[in-house]
Amino acid sequence: MTKKKVFIIIAIALFVIPSVYFAIHRYNHPISPVTEDTLDSLEVIEIPEPELLYGLPVDSFQIEESNVRRNQFLADIFLKADVDYPTINTIVEKSKPVFDVRKIKVGNRYTLFYSNDTLRQLNHFVYAIDNTDYMVVSLTDSVHVYRDIKETRNISKMATGVINSSLWNAMKENNVNPILANELSEIFAWTVDFFGIEKGDNFKVFYEELYVDSVSIGIGQIHSALFHHRGRNYYAFKYAEDSVEHYFDEQGQSLRKAFLKAPLKFSRVSSRFSHSRLHPVLKIRRPHHGVDYAAATGTPVYALGDGRVIARAYQKRGGGNYIKIKHNSVYRTVYMHLHGFAKGISKGTHVKQGQLIGYVGSTGLSTGPHLDFRVYKNGKPVDPLKIDAPPVNPVKEENMEAFSAFIRPLKNQLDALPLPVSE
Repeated sequence: MTKKKVFIIIAIALFVIPSVYFAIHRYNHPISPVTEDTLDSLEVIEIPEPELLYGLPVDSFQIEESNVRRNQFLADIFLKADVDYPTINTIVEKSKPVFDVRKIKVGNRYTLFYSNDTLRQLNHFVYAIDNTDYMVVSLTDSVHVYRDIKETRNISKMATGVINSSLWNAMKENNVNPILANELSEIFAWTVDFFGIEKGDNFKVFYEELYVDSVSIGIGQIHSALFHHRGRNYYAFKYAEDSVEHYFDEQGQSLRKAFLKAPLKFSRVSSRFSHSRLHPVLKIRRPHHGVDYAAATGTPVYALGDGRVIARAYQKRGGGNYIKIKHNSVYRTVYMHLHGFAKGISKGTHVKQGQLIGYVGSTGLSTGPHLDFRVYKNGKPVDPLKIDAPPVNPVKEENMEAFSAFIRPLKNQLDALPLPVSE
């Protein structure tokens, strides 16, 4: 073997042996356990969540937002975005099961998502149907249309106010959504006369308000409320019994009373509530905002619920003999075509549920004996056959201990909540 070959072998050995030793040493070296100290020394890189708009990543598109203008159609919007007519026709056809695009409204918001490149092609179109629902048209591979709902957030709130003129105005004066006034009037309808509100009456309430994005879309649940009316406190607590929620006062009594199912017995419905009915006498179509009960002349008619008679009169070209009863600040009932009135029934008379108030007749514009019965809720006619008669039962005796424990902190919260200081 020549000296040159020996030198080469020695040189290779000097290079290879340390490399092999290092590799073996590296991979067989025990790994140090991970401790809290080593974790603290590691740099944590947080990857931010992508910002989404209608479920689409904002940074992936060029976005334009606008509102539907007067006399603007869906085709106008797509043509301006360089979408051809065949594609527009496909969009219209595929939209039919989702939303009738002919009903897009002036002022409603729409959003265009263009590709984030030099081609700038329309990838998605979103139309806001209302505060919560929206329609998406995707144009990436093929036309795909679907409807979705924005996330609704429940924000817990509390409100107080002293009434100077009306409950509605008190809400506005205290920067509270005035729709809350309607909700409170429903809850306290049977205990507080909202047409007899006095200056100095006040309210305290814990409730939820519904938001989509940053826009309020209404009032959610009202958990507890206190209404101070004519020197007396009226409490309301929402409590579930037998998996059904109702409002009760601090004694466990229901805040709502029930109506009778019908104001008379032994009758049949001869005409129902309608917004367009052919009048049997006038022979013209007009609203019939009541229910006709066919019954023999003289059939007794009873008050649907407790209340006060606010009218007992004769209407020559209409209802004939009629009675109008105010049950509370929300509900009023009217009984028409009466043959006569019961003894003692006059304007201002207080009546009890089921009390005799009159008799079926055929006075006024009528083709035969029947009772035309009408119900008004907050001044608007409602179908008497669809009234949800509220429960009258108090909290069950066996549940009173649990009920008392449930409302105790709520009542303490209401009592401790300060009223706004009058300026």
